[in-house]
Amino acid sequence: MPPDALLELRSAQVTTELFRDAMSRLGAPVTLVTTDGAAGRHGLTASAVTSVSDAPPTVLVCLNRTNRSHAAFLGNGVLGISLLSGSHEDLATGFASSRRSTDEKFAAGTWRTDVTGAPLFDDALATLDCTIGALHAAGSHDVLFCAVQSIRIHPAGGAGLAWFDRRFHQLPAGPGPSHIHAG
Repeated sequence: MPPDALLELRSAQVTTELFRDAMSRLGAPVTLVTTDGAAGRHGLTASAVTSVSDAPPTVLVCLNRTNRSHAAFLGNGVLGISLLSGSHEDLATGFASSRRSTDEKFAAGTWRTDVTGAPLFDDALATLDCTIGALHAAGSHDVLFCAVQSIRIHPAGGAGLAWFDRRFHQLPAGPGPSHIHAG
């Protein structure tokens, strides 16, 4: 691509819209992030989820402070992360909707709990059961650093679901887990 065809803007010109357009070119996993406890059961679809460290196992989740579930996640101090497969696009869309009630969201599929009591989607490619260990405010979001308490990997494997260019994409199926450690 010739240099004059590139769109380049400096920080004073970086708008929210331009930033979002750039970030739409960054592929991300599609997950359900859920919680339950004294502050109530809640869940949402999130793509801003990533690993931080494997020693100790730590992940981060970016959560918009204006999301109606925000207070429940912080109040409960626990969350479940369910990594979705390509066949779960409807579930991801349902959990992303602010028009659906919590009961409607959780009516789809089979759910289980593990160590923390956070809901985990039983048919997910993998689930991470976590406690929220630290929080860092960044712009409109809180970055939650979460300690992984348990992991379950679906033995059948499957194709992952990704978010790219503002739409879902089914990833090619992998061979499944190369090894699963029972703990």
